[in-house]
Amino acid sequence: MALYQFERTQKVNASIAEVWDFISSPANLKEITPDYMGFDITSKNKSEKMYEGILISYSVKPLLGIKTNWVTEITHIKEGEFFIDEQRAGPYKLWHHQHFIEKIPNGVLMKDIVSYIPPFGFLGAIANQFIIKSKLEQIFAYRKEALEKKYGLYI
Repeated sequence: MALYQFERTQKVNASIAEVWDFISSPANLKEITPDYMGFDITSKNKSEKMYEGILISYSVKPLLGIKTNWVTEITHIKEGEFFIDEQRAGPYKLWHHQHFIEKIPNGVLMKDIVSYIPPFGFLGAIANQFIIKSKLEQIFAYRKEALEKKYGLYI
């Protein structure tokens, strides 16, 4: 059982307030997730803003179009700086996603650190090598493009 980390940074041509307002609303996740993932929030009580302790349930099709239910909890928030979501039920043995933002000249630096353990032990390690890692690359590449469309290219 191996722990993997995936990190990405992106510079965004917007203010901290604009970026925080966008990323702190669970409803906006669909906008930055590829359509082929079939992402839908299934939580009955949909909050416009996240808060510590909120549980958010989703349905998503991460592999082969197979629908998977996923529940994450927002465990930590520092307004305008970071939040952390952790899987409570879903496809991974462990999923811990840190989202950081900080002001830089002419915009915001977004940094994501995803720590995860795939399911199925040795088979999960093989899946990570050939599938999971590349899926994360694709998802974050899509997110980068979506945020560039929303806020323009960082200059």
